[in-house]
Amino acid sequence: MGGQPYWYFVPYQDNLSAALAALREREFRAGRYSPVIRYIEFDEPAFSGQNPGSRHGTIEKAVDDAGDSGTRSILDIARIGSQPDYGVAAPLGPGRILELYGSDKPSHRQVEKLEFLDDIERGQCAYVIVYDGGTPSEICFAGYSYD
Repeated sequence: MGGQPYWYFVPYQDNLSAALAALREREFRAGRYSPVIRYIEFDEPAFSGQNPGSRHGTIEKAVDDAGDSGTRSILDIARIGSQPDYGVAAPLGPGRILELYGSDKPSHRQVEKLEFLDDIERGQCAYVIVYDGGTPSEICFAGYSYD
């Protein structure tokens, strides 16, 4: 079995670490992670309908319980970094953003196609700042699970 893709759009904030932490907490509380939901459906409206609630006391316990397969969710990503690595959300490079979108300020409509997913290795995550009228409006976190 190959890695499973995941993606999330969250409201923009300057503090990317805080945005990631809030997203991880939201998904943990909703129970949108394996082993609670073995394979999460990320397309709407199915995504929002998956809300069984957490089955673990902490994110760390959920990650431990998932084992080598990981949680197949953003819970596997512990921090923001400048370079791709396992368990890290790193920025999609500015050159790649220009190549994909013809702009350094891509819109939601452009980013939601998730063309950059092929650039991401299993167990890693990339983020893209999304713009509305030239102003940052969202952060897209997207990656692949470990298995």
